Order: sequence, then C-alpha cells, then structure tokens
Amino acid sequence: MSNVQEILATKGDKLVTVGSDATVLNAAIVMNEHRIGSVLVMDQGRIVGMFTERDVLQRIVPQQRNPATTRVAEVMSTEVVCCTLETSVEEARTAMKNRRIRRLPVVDGSGRVVGLITIGDLNAFDAVGNERTIHLLHEYIHGRV
Repeated sequence: MSNVQEILATKGDKLVTVGSDATVLNAAIVMNEHRIGSVLVMDQGRIVGMFTERDVLQRIVPQQRNPATTRVAEVMSTEVVCCTLETSVEEARTAMKNRRIRRLPVVDGSGRVVGLITIGDLNAFDAVGNERTIHLLHEYIHGRV
C-alpha cells in the first residue's frame, strides 16, 4: 500500500511558512509569490495554524478587517490535522474528505513538519498509478510493442 512518503519523494519537501506575528497582507504576498493557496503558520518550529485563501474570504473581507494591520494569528485556522510519512494515501484521502480540508501537513515522530500534501498531490499520484495500469493492460491485451 502506498504512503505519504512516496508522494513527498516525488513532490519534494519544500514548505512555505509565516510566523504567527505576520500580517495578513504579508502572508497573502507570500502566497501570491509562491502561487499557493495556503501557508503554514509556525511559532518556534511548531505548527500553530494554517492560513488559507478561505480565511481571507471568511474572516477578513466580510468583517472589513485591514489586512495590513491584522495578524495572521487572529484569523488563521488553529485546528490543523496532520499525518505522518507512514500514513497511507487512502487514509490521507479519507481524512481530507471527512474533515473537508485540502491540505495536510506531514510530521515526523517528534512532531517536526517535514512536508505538506494537498488533495491535488493525491489526485496526481493516483493518475500516475492509473496510467501505469492502463499501459500494462494495453500491453497484455495487444502484446508488447
């Protein structure tokens, strides 16, 4: 059974983070620079939250808060679900589906963040597996070319 470590081996372990004292404006600029929809919020090397585009739409815009003065810590999602390198791909997919989340930080045994997987990463991983299966079935049915 495939696990999260296989996805990170292909994707890499690059993380984009901000500190909890960063402003929403700074976090949004970082997200735009990296063309991503979220950043992990870290404090002394530990995850304290996640700040996403949805947080902007639900907690900044409707309340007309100033992004230049509002701290990420005030509006971030603080309940962050994580997985480990050994978590199966299916278990990660189920956690995302059941909790209605799109991103899952990956931690090691000591709780240190070692990567982040997204629903898009899971879909891409499955697509590659499906392409291999189709290729093998094609060879089986039609003979090797």
